[in-house]
Amino acid sequence: MKYLPQQVIFDLDDTLIHCNKYFDLILGQYFELMSDWFGEYGPTTGEFRSKQVEIDVETVSTSGLASDNFPKSLIATYRFFSAKYNRAADPYHEQQLMKLGMSVYDQEVEAYPGMVETLDALKHDGHDLYLYTGGDDTIQQRKIEQMKLDVYFDDRIFIRQHKNIESLENILVSYPFERKRTWMIGNSLRTDVLPALTAGINSIYLKQQNEWLYNLIELQREMHQSVMTISSISEVPPVIRTASKLQSHG
Repeated sequence: MKYLPQQVIFDLDDTLIHCNKYFDLILGQYFELMSDWFGEYGPTTGEFRSKQVEIDVETVSTSGLASDNFPKSLIATYRFFSAKYNRAADPYHEQQLMKLGMSVYDQEVEAYPGMVETLDALKHDGHDLYLYTGGDDTIQQRKIEQMKLDVYFDDRIFIRQHKNIESLENILVSYPFERKRTWMIGNSLRTDVLPALTAGINSIYLKQQNEWLYNLIELQREMHQSVMTISSISEVPPVIRTASKLQSHG
């Protein structure tokens, strides 16, 4: 079967490789420390979690996907509860939290099931593959190298600290993208789906069971109707094949 080649842009974290589960692992250790330090005052893990998420989302909204946002949110939450209970913040505790927060980036990179098969199938079908990820260049490059993703994406890799409507638009005008046959595939409604729909390209939303709150936003009803929602990366090739067949006949 001959397919009309599509231009397929993949997100990286929690689309092709695991990410959130490592943050959850570190947060588990963090909440244990916080309970040790503040347990006598009676705050719950839920209270710690709620404040950390609030600070984390606010920081990312203003400063983008910098690697030190996460450890800084742990320290800011610690300072909030120190002030709440009239306790002096301990510099040693803060150093401990910075180290703990940054350790999330030392975790071994793990692909989602079906990643290799999905990329192999799309490459075999003759589609052009692109990678668009948010975060610090060094950290994201390390993940890409460990997963040997340049085999699929070559130099068609974009790393941005701010992943938003403007960033995607800049990418789309930097390459000869034909928007009708361009796809953005990712797990974030905020940084993948909304920018794609705003830019007038196709969007596939990979809905994850455990999603970072920052990624979850409400889409307008007409936008929802334009999005293909899937629950596994393995569902991508059939969607792309169907679309490219229709385009080749159209």
